[in-house]
Amino acid sequence: MIIVLQRVKEARVVVNDRVVGSIGRGLCLLVAIEKGDEEEAADYLARKVVELRIFSDENQKMNLSLKDVGGGILAISQFTLAGSVRKGRRPSFDRAETPEKAAALFNYFLDCLREQGIKVESGIFQAMMDVYLVNEGPVTFILDTKEKNL
Repeated sequence: MIIVLQRVKEARVVVNDRVVGSIGRGLCLLVAIEKGDEEEAADYLARKVVELRIFSDENQKMNLSLKDVGGGILAISQFTLAGSVRKGRRPSFDRAETPEKAAALFNYFLDCLREQGIKVESGIFQAMMDVYLVNEGPVTFILDTKEKNL
């Protein structure tokens, strides 16, 4: 799994000119499911996302977690993060999981986040979406379960 995590003042996702998910302060997550990803990765990343201390305390130090600030999550499935542009000019999506398996694991990931008491909104799987956000900081991190440090 790959997640691009952005600390936001606000975020919303629009499908067919209709807002389908929105949050105030919190995190916007762009999530890719790769072949071979399993529930264990979703469990791990859900805990990691909620517990990361990336919100500023009274001394402007990144010391507070999403739970500490009472923030929400807007999660967007984005298979293109699993794409590769290393060869040629057309992206390859060989690493991306099939839509059926990816949808199931993405929904499982959302449930894992909600089980931690977090308000979670999301886009519509496989829909063409417009994502609007105000990145606070800007603060952006990339989480990848294939990396050794996760």
